[in-house]
Amino acid sequence: MVCPPTRYLVFFQYFGTKYSGVMETSNDQSLIGVQNYLEKAAQNLKPIAPVKFHISSRTDAGVHALCNSAHLDIQRAPGKPAFEEKQLVCGLNRHLKPEPICILNAHRVPSTFHARFSALSRTYIYRLLMGCSHHSEIPVFERDLCWAPRGSYLNVPAMQEAAQFLVGTHDFSTFRSLSSETPFQSPVRTIFQVDIQPSSGFLSHHYGHRGLEFWELKFRSRSFLYRQVRRMVGALVAVGQGKLTPHRIKELLELKDSRAFPPNAMAPPSGLFLKSVEY
Repeated sequence: MVCPPTRYLVFFQYFGTKYSGVMETSNDQSLIGVQNYLEKAAQNLKPIAPVKFHISSRTDAGVHALCNSAHLDIQRAPGKPAFEEKQLVCGLNRHLKPEPICILNAHRVPSTFHARFSALSRTYIYRLLMGCSHHSEIPVFERDLCWAPRGSYLNVPAMQEAAQFLVGTHDFSTFRSLSSETPFQSPVRTIFQVDIQPSSGFLSHHYGHRGLEFWELKFRSRSFLYRQVRRMVGALVAVGQGKLTPHRIKELLELKDSRAFPPNAMAPPSGLFLKSVEY
């Protein structure tokens, strides 16, 4: 007798620099997706049907995740019980070596659960480094994990003032990049939270004398548009550099036109982390 598949919600993290993004890609590309490695690891658990990871939150090439999530269905051979949650975590992690991808935990969920559509909110953080006059001054252990914009320092109070215009429900057309899905997606999103706070760097207490400062921009919403967070960060940094006024952020929102976004202002992927997906 064949048992029905068991559905799991798994939380996982990854260092995104070497991947094309989280989503699956064809295996003949020079960079492939995190999903490719997750599904390959799951196949090594000997399910009787291919395992598909349904990812909750897409991330682009070079973007990291402290915690992303996905659901998957696993059907085992007749006579074999469903995996215990800890057993599934250990099994997947064993087959993910040596990739910088780790399963954090797993939960059995009903067959009606969907990792993407059941999510209540998603939180991203973006790490900025101030005090660098040249990219060579970025500490080795922070490369690919932050963005050091040109110019030593940013006007953080002006950025914090500008950030408040982004909170609430708005048409974010100006703050999304064009993609194949753009014509089918509503540009209206509700941003629950935007915070800009000082942060610490990896081992920064050992080189604090260099005058480097780390800051984190935190964004929480139920969902985001394509590259919306990176464009919001880039615009806020432009405010911090004095290239835009805080009120210009409100004006850009009201224009509702992606072509109105300042050229070359989108933040690079390296400083962006998906922090959590809340259910």
